[in-house]
Parts: sequence; structure tokens; C-alpha cells
Amino acid sequence: MFFHPMDFLIIIAFALSIWAQFRVRGTFNRWSEVPTASGITGYQAARMMLDRNGLHDVPVEPVPGTLSDHYDPIHRVVRLSEHVYYENSISGVSVACHEVGHAIQHKEHYPMLALRHRIFPVVNFASGVAPFLLIAGFLFHATGLIGLGIIFFSCAVAFQLVTLPVEFNASSRARDLMVAEGFITNDEERGVAKVLNAAALTYVAAALISLLELIKYIMIFTQQRE
Repeated sequence: MFFHPMDFLIIIAFALSIWAQFRVRGTFNRWSEVPTASGITGYQAARMMLDRNGLHDVPVEPVPGTLSDHYDPIHRVVRLSEHVYYENSISGVSVACHEVGHAIQHKEHYPMLALRHRIFPVVNFASGVAPFLLIAGFLFHATGLIGLGIIFFSCAVAFQLVTLPVEFNASSRARDLMVAEGFITNDEERGVAKVLNAAALTYVAAALISLLELIKYIMIFTQQRE
């Protein structure tokens, strides 16, 4: 109950997640010190990219915090951390355009983004209930509760797996459009790739941890049923 062979892999994945978080911050800080040749800020890049894709009604707002950038699909707003919003750097423009990539996905009804939006209410409920079901099931050796907990936890894992193509696609759109629109030069694309790839790794690590935990629970459930 308290230790399982899968825990070794989970610990490794958790270490990868910690490393990925340090890497994304380090990479972001490094390329924040490198200004773009175009001289545009994150806000300007986001605004131009939105306008050139017909999203004139989507505002770009500054928000406090570091790496707090996101696209709000409910209110249709691109929110950028103040560092990204106001400054001209490879990191700022990269992150800003990545978030606009999500807005373009929304406009074009990108299938994986639409799926993520549809399953979010279910996932939000399931991820909150799953830990209690699993803990109760393990404490009382109730395979029924464990099985139900696994089903709910699977929803959360599915959400994280669906998130991966959404994030990679947004980054791909950002890189292509940034070069095409002249926001960055071909030489600066290397820095953009480093910033976006580092951010993507955090999603990969989080999905890997959840997937390994799900496999662990399934293995325990199978053993208890035998």
C-alpha cells in the first residue's frame, strides 16, 4: 500500500518535472536579456499577431506574476505577465505569440483544444474526488472504491495527455507566424525554440507523472482482485 515498484519511476519522473521547472525559468531569464532585432514588445507582437489573424476583438492584458501568461477561452482574452507584456526580448515575444497561438486555435476550432474545453468540467470534478476515493479504497481494502477512483483519475490523466498536442501546436503556430510576420529573424529562431521547448517539457513531465501513477493504481487494483 505504501510502496510499489512503480514508485521508482514516479520519483524519476518527479525529478524530471523539478528539473523542467528550473530549466524553463533559467531559459526564460536567459533569453529575456536578449532583445529582438525588430524591437517589438510582447504586447505589440501579440496585438499584431491577433489583428493579422482577424482577432481584433481579443484584448491583450497585463497580469502580475512571473510566467503567469495564458489565454482565457471563456472571456477570450490574452493575458501576459508584466515582464512579457512590456519588454522587448526573445522570451517575451515567444511567450506572447504562444498564447496568441491558443487564441487562433480557438478561432479555428482546433479539435484537441475543443476536446479539452468539453472535458474540463468533468475533469475538474473527477480530479477533486479521485484522491479521496483512492485513499479510502486503499485504507479499507475496498476494490470498488479503488476502481471508481481509477476511473476518475483517468479523466485527469486524459486531460493532461490532450493538453500536450494543444501546447505543441500553439508553439508551432507561434514560431511559423513570428518568422513570417518578421517579429524575429531566422537567426533568432534558435532562441525562440529554446524558450518554447523548455516550457513544453514541463507539460510532458506532468503528464508522465500522472500516467505512471495511473499505471501504479491499476496494478494495485489488479493485484487486490486476484
